[in-house]
Amino acid sequence: MVFFGSGSLGVPCLQELARRGFIDVVVSQPDRPAGRGRVSTPTPISAAALECGLKLIRTDNANQLETRDQCARAKVIVVIAFGQKLLPELIDDRVAINLHPSALPKWRGAAPIQRAMMAGEQRITACAMAVAERMDAGAIYARHDFELGATETAGELHDRIARDSVEMMLQTIERARVGTIIGQEQIDAHATRAMKLSKSEAYVDFAQPAQLVRCRIHGLAPWPGCDAEISGEPIRLLRVREVSVNSAALSAAPSANLPGEILQEGFVACGVGAIEIIQVQPVGGRAMAWQDFCRGRSIQMGQRMTSAPRKEQT
Repeated sequence: MVFFGSGSLGVPCLQELARRGFIDVVVSQPDRPAGRGRVSTPTPISAAALECGLKLIRTDNANQLETRDQCARAKVIVVIAFGQKLLPELIDDRVAINLHPSALPKWRGAAPIQRAMMAGEQRITACAMAVAERMDAGAIYARHDFELGATETAGELHDRIARDSVEMMLQTIERARVGTIIGQEQIDAHATRAMKLSKSEAYVDFAQPAQLVRCRIHGLAPWPGCDAEISGEPIRLLRVREVSVNSAALSAAPSANLPGEILQEGFVACGVGAIEIIQVQPVGGRAMAWQDFCRGRSIQMGQRMTSAPRKEQT
């Protein structure tokens, strides 16, 4: 088979397929400048392919003749977080399987995990699906559900889906190899879009219920993050926990607190309920526990934490 991928979502699957000797060639995006030094860096899939000793094609046009020639004998194509559209002449006459981390037809698009979490969903689904001409519209071969952890971020869930979807992909690939694969067509009328995230979305509205505040903060982690400000100092909210203002830990009634108000150590009022701040990151600093951040800073009950969209650069 031929494996098309770029992002880290496909690395565990690639490694297992390589261990079993199933992969003939890997196709990935070209190396790109990365980091402060803008050093040319391979994609996670390219790096994994090289570590596994696999033949690797790095190209910004996977539909070119060289790639089509490599696919000529392949019965199965696996596509995971590749980043390029494959034309019919590349995938016709073979089974092309894609891993997409959403409950299709919901959340078709670039940021399905983040968008589902930010919408407050507590169960995230990954699908093995057919590669289709329209984005994420192929027939569904298999599904696997993931219950969202109370303090799990989008980045952590992404990595868990990458690991725990391998068996589903292997079973789907095996059915394709023996000719018993069957797909269920999606209902296009039920489709929703998972638009790419932008830096302008790096904020949270504390007037929302605590559940949605938590889900947005975690859905924005690690990128673009969730920016806030307390006592005039900007910080990034990394991890929180949903609590009730009527719990034993809090004495204030919901109606007495303004959204964003610091109730006591680490607790912030929301429109309904409250969140407990677990982990933050100061500008230019490292991630740290909220208690460590507060040391040496004058943060008191009654102060308000604010969060707003980033201002446009002029």
